[in-house]
Amino acid sequence: VQVVESGGGLVQAGGSLTLSCTVSGFTFDDLSIGWFRQAPGKEREFAAAISQSGGRTYYTDSVKGRFTISRDNAKNTVYLQMSSLKPEDTAVYYCAAAPSVAGLQDSAQYDAWGQGTQVTVSS
Repeated sequence: VQVVESGGGLVQAGGSLTLSCTVSGFTFDDLSIGWFRQAPGKEREFAAAISQSGGRTYYTDSVKGRFTISRDNAKNTVYLQMSSLKPEDTAVYYCAAAPSVAGLQDSAQYDAWGQGTQVTVSS
């Protein structure tokens, strides 16, 4: 399974950015997808996840109401729309694929990871 993120960049506080995650090498419909992030000097943390069909979504409290995760199974792509961005959202964002919907907030449930994309929010 190959996972590739794109869409990171520099944005001002209050702005918006959309990340994309494209997965290949596996039946995309069978995978749940998660987004994690790692800020400088901090551990990687869960941000959002979406089930195989897209019917269930999960968010960490700090991004609820600001981030939206969605998927287009025809394009093998998951999107993370981020709005009302804050400087504390600055991090490397990683996309990961999991074979089930169990424990999607736990990074150990994911089998394949992308290289990450940098998101920087200036104040």
